[in-house]
Amino acid sequence: MTARTNRSEKLDLRLTAEAKRTLMTAAAAERRSLSDFVLESALGRAEETLADRRSFGLNADKWAEFMAALDAPPRDLPHLKRLLSEPSIFSNSGRT
Repeated sequence: MTARTNRSEKLDLRLTAEAKRTLMTAAAAERRSLSDFVLESALGRAEETLADRRSFGLNADKWAEFMAALDAPPRDLPHLKRLLSEPSIFSNSGRT
């Protein structure tokens, strides 16, 4: 995301005076606005946090195990089968 991107959403943030001074000093060191600095920093951290939820790497042995698990027939789960065969508490199951 660049500073020139049209921004239509707002995020309010409460912080200490010391934290704000630190952020302002860091933004000034990079010759960026406080808003741009905080946004880019937060987005970078968000990408790091989400990275392992989007992709993962496995060595050859672990990949083979993973593929075998995906290819294996489903396990019989009688409790789940029973649960899914019962009417939902959200469905209109004849109750008035």
